[in-house]
Amino acid sequence: MRFREMLIPTLRENPAEAEVVSHKLMLRAGFIRKLSSGIYSYLPLGLAVLRKIEHIVRQEMDAAGAQEVLLPMVQPADLWEESGRLKKYGPELLRFRDRHGRESCLGPTHEEVITDLVRNNVHSYRSLPLNLYQIQTKFRDEIRPRFGLMRGREFIMKDAYSFDSDDEAASASYEKMRYAYHRIFERCGLKFRAVEADSGTIGGSFSHEFMVLAATGEDTLVICPKCSYAANMEKATCMPPPALENPAFRTMEKVSTPGKRKVAAVTEFLGISASQLVKTMIFMVDGRPVAVLLRGDHEVQPVKLKNFLRADEVELASDQECFDAVGVPSGYIGPVGIELPLVADREVMSLSNFAIGANEKNYHFVNANHGRDFEIARVADLRVITENDRCPQCGAALQLTRGIEVGHIFKLGTAYSKALHAVFLNEEGRETPFVMGCYGIGVSRVAAAAIEQNHDKDGMIWPLPIAPVAVIILNLSPKDEEISRAAEEIYQALRCEGVDVLIDDRDERPGSKFKDADLLGIPLRLTIGKRFVKEGIVEIRQRQTSKTLDVPHDKAFAQLMNLLRP
Repeated sequence: MRFREMLIPTLRENPAEAEVVSHKLMLRAGFIRKLSSGIYSYLPLGLAVLRKIEHIVRQEMDAAGAQEVLLPMVQPADLWEESGRLKKYGPELLRFRDRHGRESCLGPTHEEVITDLVRNNVHSYRSLPLNLYQIQTKFRDEIRPRFGLMRGREFIMKDAYSFDSDDEAASASYEKMRYAYHRIFERCGLKFRAVEADSGTIGGSFSHEFMVLAATGEDTLVICPKCSYAANMEKATCMPPPALENPAFRTMEKVSTPGKRKVAAVTEFLGISASQLVKTMIFMVDGRPVAVLLRGDHEVQPVKLKNFLRADEVELASDQECFDAVGVPSGYIGPVGIELPLVADREVMSLSNFAIGANEKNYHFVNANHGRDFEIARVADLRVITENDRCPQCGAALQLTRGIEVGHIFKLGTAYSKALHAVFLNEEGRETPFVMGCYGIGVSRVAAAAIEQNHDKDGMIWPLPIAPVAVIILNLSPKDEEISRAAEEIYQALRCEGVDVLIDDRDERPGSKFKDADLLGIPLRLTIGKRFVKEGIVEIRQRQTSKTLDVPHDKAFAQLMNLLRP
């Protein structure tokens, strides 16, 4: 590739619309251009990165026994109605009608379509296990597209779907995909962790997210530095508190707490720590109020609460909703005598003689105890994990870090196969629903996440396996025949070896060429200029380490090939 012949419209300044590093640099480096909100065109170098990622994905998926297909992006709404997701998925599902009035949607995912394909074409246990994948454009009508390729409306995704005869076989398929995903992200040159995750709108019983570790990540991860434990905030748990052993219950008393509604104000007034106060929070669960108890220094994790209550929608009640439900202002609500469904975080069960709201304005109870003063029938881990918590596996101190989701794998079970009546005949000749799994990788997101993890003040720093090109050759004097001939010799030699190489043969100032090479983030830079004419020396620079080597021209090709070997 020759720079002067390529579409690489670099920019010197950060575009005003860009918020995160990957968005800024992909626009500045001429990798992408915005068409409309959350929709981007991929220019030659941007597309080259995607193709490198896709190549790695295909190799590992094929090695795991998956078969590639290509499914329609336009999906009939009838299928989504059949699965029960047409209304549940929400406004992110873009719906429209064709000229015949038939309702359709643009596919944000393909569980329904792949299940329909398999139910009509696979009928016997002898055809199992089966794993089908595709790499295709998806569309989700995000309410607020942002961060460039990190959260766009249109994006490129690899999604795979496994079909098995029973749970044991499905678990084997899941583990095979989990190993393949580790291989994919390792080969892409990324630092990542696989974390336990909530299944969300996809559904299923179990899932893992693959998170690229980056300070600019949208998601908070809980990881253990001593063992393999890792989870996102929606799934993270910690070592449970010790059980109460023969606590000495003191007499519960009602005390005046005039104007003290917030945890900090109440605990300061009572002279206790926040961990000795149990707050009662009202949540609207599918439109109905539910009281949730937890320690004063903890916060409810809404997805945990939603999953525990098997609800579709969970939202913290407003002050007015609290008053309507209990007849008491928020801040004074407590569990004694409350006529609402009551659930508690498990940490509450390890407390005794704690403070609670008295269900009366300006009053709290002290020395309250569950089991004596009120009953708790439903208990679960409902809270947000903090850095003060201990690992549930080994007991070490947990760490919070940031990450970018680039892959997600799910054990779907029979949720879709039962809903769409996708069945096969087992060995006894009985109809049996397929046991399914689902496995996604955001291909375009991987490209953005790689930049978030690998950049400096000068531009991108691509890991070699997914770099748009491996080597850039800077010809600092294109009008000098000797320099141009030397640059061309190495350029052609690299191409003959199958190396992706870009030669910057533009009639531009050397400073501009150096800046563009750093901005593009190409792993190796070979510079040929006046030193070659005077001394026969060329310079090789590694973008990741900034290490430079002065080598004789006749040794440059061999040196580059050594640096390119894994």
